[in-house]
Amino acid sequence: MDRRSFLAKSAAATTVATALHSHAYAAGTSKTRRVALIGCGWYGKCDLLQLLNVEPVEVVSLCDVDSKLLNECADLVQSRQRSKQRPRTYADYRQLLAEQDLDIVLIATPDHWHALPMIAAVQAGADVYVQKPTGVDTLESKAMLDAARSTGRVVQVGTQRRSTPHLIEAKQRVVDEGLLGDIAFAEICCYYHMRANKNPPTIQPPPNLDFEAWTGPAPMRPYNELIHPRSWRLFMEYCNGIVGDMCVHMLDTVRWQLGLGWPKSVHSTGGILVQTESIANTTDTQTATFDFEDLDVVWTHRSWGDAPDPRYPWAAILYGEKGTLKLSVNRYDFEPRGGGKKLSGEPLLEFDKYPTDVTDKKDWKMELHVASAIRGHMRDFLNAVDARSKPIADIEQGHISSASCFMANLSLDIGRSLEFDPATHTIVGDEDATAKLKRPYRSPYQHPADKLPA
Repeated sequence: MDRRSFLAKSAAATTVATALHSHAYAAGTSKTRRVALIGCGWYGKCDLLQLLNVEPVEVVSLCDVDSKLLNECADLVQSRQRSKQRPRTYADYRQLLAEQDLDIVLIATPDHWHALPMIAAVQAGADVYVQKPTGVDTLESKAMLDAARSTGRVVQVGTQRRSTPHLIEAKQRVVDEGLLGDIAFAEICCYYHMRANKNPPTIQPPPNLDFEAWTGPAPMRPYNELIHPRSWRLFMEYCNGIVGDMCVHMLDTVRWQLGLGWPKSVHSTGGILVQTESIANTTDTQTATFDFEDLDVVWTHRSWGDAPDPRYPWAAILYGEKGTLKLSVNRYDFEPRGGGKKLSGEPLLEFDKYPTDVTDKKDWKMELHVASAIRGHMRDFLNAVDARSKPIADIEQGHISSASCFMANLSLDIGRSLEFDPATHTIVGDEDATAKLKRPYRSPYQHPADKLPA
């Protein structure tokens, strides 16, 4: 039996357990969990509302540097949670954590504000659900992992493809059953037109936004209408572009489906090749190869033109000697070579059980096809909290997928392949690249790789 097929077979029992674990939750404590949310924008509300759907937690605290988003979220929570209590509101996450009365903290800030609140939250004794990617640089991400391990806290990363019902089904029915045979290549891609094609003027931040605090450890750049609240991913100061946003999901999906660890090397090319008039400084075209020795995973994104397969504009495709498996948030399809039974699946929609999904789509842009995945991810997180175990998207798994994407951008920036040593967190034989695994922090903020904040 080939190595890749053996790997898939050996994971079968674990996968079945994971599927059950993700979708069946029984509270392990009679105590109502006290929850806080840091970052009250779009996905912060999506995550929090699905947590409330899964368990009647008490949301006691909210934090955001935008007072409009903060108060809007407080009103929403008050109307939705069982106690009808309005959460306390804070503009500074450090004041929120100083209350020392939280069981769980959700973090859904822009990427450049993931690391410091997550580290402070676990040090304050809370378990954490943090959105992907883990920070904005490799050593920041490693500091998050180290903080979780040193405090013994449970940390789930929001790579919820691992808890997506139809993708769990695809793993069980196709990968774990060995229907693909030997797998030596995977393609991951995004062809969404996600990048702005305009160049708005510099303006003053709105009065409801503390832009100094919003910028935090990132470089300060002039404010324009694209930065807040939804388009900050256009600027590398705050993120890792489309690679850090979309590739991390699909790379993590492939790693989970096939049981992969760290890539041996990463190489990337691309740039701003078409949308040159935009103020955005993220790439509009990029390819990255993640070398897992006997398997290459190749990423491509274009924020222009058409997708090769209109049904799979954002996808992971596993190529096996016996067939091909296409995976996306909207469906999966397995087609065997030479004929045979085709398999497919679609997202789990649960409007009968969770009718608020429909209104939340209208009011808060909840993605209906993702709602059941977030619920599964939250159930898995709560089970891990009760068992004091590692969740399906444990911080270490999030670190591997995120840091691999960060290194793809670094490879593009310096123009060469990177061979990463996970034992030392260095680039083998490349001191210049190793030095770039950590971004400079804006004063007075201190990078957590230098010293974990108290």
